[in-house]
Amino acid sequence: MLRFASWCVLLLLGASAAQAQEPQLSQQYPSTPMPIAVLQGLDKITARIYTFEAPVDQTIGFGTLKVTVKSCRKRPPEYPPESAAFLDVVEQRPDQQPNALFQGWMFASSPGLNPLEHPVYDVWLIDCRTSAGGASGARP
Repeated sequence: MLRFASWCVLLLLGASAAQAQEPQLSQQYPSTPMPIAVLQGLDKITARIYTFEAPVDQTIGFGTLKVTVKSCRKRPPEYPPESAAFLDVVEQRPDQQPNALFQGWMFASSPGLNPLEHPVYDVWLIDCRTSAGGASGARP
């Protein structure tokens, strides 16, 4: 019994030491804030995909959706590629109160990780940029 208790103590000490040595994700993969998020939206009714740029802290319309990018961050080129944006998405239909649909982080490398769920529209992050790059496609 004493050997089992000693083994458990060693295991717990080893686990806590391993946790103390693990760097935080932000330290392991630094990211740089960017002023523009490049988003794509799918209109499921028309089957059209639109690419549009959304400056941070400005609201962009996409159909009945109002998309506001709160933050857009990108890893430097020497790290594994990743762009992430914190989005607020609200549906605003005529003569109705706004309906908050989504608030959270979206990741360019994993669009299905935290998706916007809507019966008519899909929106996902493509990239974060420092300046406008002439996005293709028009918004509806």
